[in-house]
Formats: sequence, C-alpha cells, structure tokens
Amino acid sequence: MGDALDDGPFFHGTKADLGVGDLLTAGRRSNYRPSLVMNHVYFTATIAGAGLAAELAAGDAEPRVYVVEPTGAWEDDPNVTDKKFPGNPTRSYRSCEPVRVVGEVEDWPRLTPEALAEWRSRLARIEAEKGEIIN
Repeated sequence: MGDALDDGPFFHGTKADLGVGDLLTAGRRSNYRPSLVMNHVYFTATIAGAGLAAELAAGDAEPRVYVVEPTGAWEDDPNVTDKKFPGNPTRSYRSCEPVRVVGEVEDWPRLTPEALAEWRSRLARIEAEKGEIIN
C-alpha cells in the first residue's frame, strides 16, 4: 500500500477490453493530453471519477470501469491534490508499478451527452494552452 490513506476499493476507467488478472502499466498516452506518454498508471477510489476517465479515453470502444488493485507503491495524484483541490477529495492516485484488474463494474453512472461534450471542450482548451501536467 502507498503513503495515501485510502483503503479503496479502487477503480480505473478505460476503453480497453480487459480481464481479471490483466495488468495496467505506465507508458500509455494521457486521456487529457494525447501528446503526452504517462509515467504512471492512474486510478481512483470513486466510480464516478473512473467513469469520467473511461468516457474521455481515446478510441471508439465502449467505456469500461474496472476494479483494480495497485501491485506496488502509489501516491496521491499531484495533478489534482492541492493543485486544483485542497487535500485529495477526488481520491485520485497514481503508481509507477502495474495495477491489477480484479473485476469490472457493470453498472456505473454515465455522463449525459451534454456533460461529455463540455468535458471534451475543457480538455481541448487545456491541450491548446499546454497547461502543466505533473508526469
């Protein structure tokens, strides 16, 4: 377990079709800035946060939310912790070590088409402004 004080469960949102036991590893493109290859795997203790990540993930596949467990050390996500929100109310974390899929959440709250369009617009502005992402 990492230094963060959260017992989970933890979730990861993606459009990848994964199975129990599969490992998520660093080295993938960011959902929030596709030009950036990430040095960490990101996960959250909120289904809604994982759902947002799944909806925003690249590709045309169906968004999915998986229950995951870190296999090594993990830390608060510095991109939101104390940068955008005091503390870690989003319960967002990251790890350089793989994160193992232990299940899939079949019924999670989906964004409305309008909310999804607004998020995509925000991300396009961030990409255009080249806002800082702590990698």
